[in-house]
Amino acid sequence: MSDARFIPFRKHDIINLCQAYLGESQSGSFMEFATLLQSVTHYQYHELLESLKNNYAPFDPNSDTRTLTPITNEQRANYQSAFAKDFATVLNAANFETITNQDLQDALNEESLFKVRLAVEFDDFAEVVFYRRGESQKTETLRSFWGLKKKQIQFTNYDRVAIFIRFKDKQYFLEKGKMPVGFEPNSTIVKLFQNVPKADLEMLFPNSEVKMRPIDKLIIGSSALIGGAVVLVTKLGASILLLIALIAFWGGWRSEEVHMSQQHFITFAIGMGVFGSFIFKEWSKFKNRKIRFMKALADNLYFKNLDNNAGVFHTLVDAAEEEDVKEALLAYTFLLKSESAMTAEQLDNQIEQWFKEQHNCQLDFEIDDALNKLVKLDLVNQQSDLYSAVDLDEAKQRLDARWDDYFKFA
Repeated sequence: MSDARFIPFRKHDIINLCQAYLGESQSGSFMEFATLLQSVTHYQYHELLESLKNNYAPFDPNSDTRTLTPITNEQRANYQSAFAKDFATVLNAANFETITNQDLQDALNEESLFKVRLAVEFDDFAEVVFYRRGESQKTETLRSFWGLKKKQIQFTNYDRVAIFIRFKDKQYFLEKGKMPVGFEPNSTIVKLFQNVPKADLEMLFPNSEVKMRPIDKLIIGSSALIGGAVVLVTKLGASILLLIALIAFWGGWRSEEVHMSQQHFITFAIGMGVFGSFIFKEWSKFKNRKIRFMKALADNLYFKNLDNNAGVFHTLVDAAEEEDVKEALLAYTFLLKSESAMTAEQLDNQIEQWFKEQHNCQLDFEIDDALNKLVKLDLVNQQSDLYSAVDLDEAKQRLDARWDDYFKFA
């Protein structure tokens, strides 16, 4: 696994690991400290969650409440801008990384693992931002030629992908001559997915359309060409030759008169009917193959979709809380256990080395975020660039006092 800020352990497990690292003598006090820290952090994130809810409400497609006053276009734009800012804040706190435009272009150029080619109308969007968390290399066995040929490929997989998309206004779609299906102009959607191969990022766009791959067109085209030739020769061969001779006689290119009997016309009509049914059958094959591709895409997204719209930032705020608590607990625990004060770099290296040696986990620990939180909560002493943890009992008292302040304010 590549280096990542995300700590791939549950908050509950980190608490137990820190408790074991400190030893039995401090076990009870540390659990009380951890509970207080979680409560304070939860309260701090409550304000961010309320801001996200209020700014998203004017364009929430799943809203079941009414607005007291109409919202102007200018107000709507301000709400969308504020929401985008808060959304980026909570994603960063949850240790998500921005997926670059180059990554998206690579996804469009690479062959899908699900053998589905998709086309995306990027001009429909006013703003598109993709985020990811947890990157790993995986191996998949692809089968072709009805399962007779197998090929193993290695690909980059994202454990979590969050998307933020804002569509253009109604005027754009009117000028385009094609109104959107499944979403409203000028609306904003947010979605959260799991286990998404980098090569298949394009399937997450709401306006992606299934396109036939060249190999699929070749298979269907070859079948239609060969089958059509057989039908023409066996069912219409004699009638077509006779019809050509008749046209040549009428055009003066043939001197010998040609006679078309009623039987000839009946045979020709039957042959054309057979040929027409063959064309319809081949067209149906093409449509059915496309429908199978669309079903494969829908089935794939069904199991990858974790949350939509307002539910996404509720999930992400919870994830951000977890990351904040895990980072602060780890930094405080290692400072508390240390016999001397440490620099941020020393503490960072010690925590990362501990994860690597004890838990076979390579990560890029967010030491700055952890120390900033501990400093703001007054849980560490700082002298120049050296940090040391306050006593556990003192730390609990300071968190308890802060918690009381929150309730006084409320």
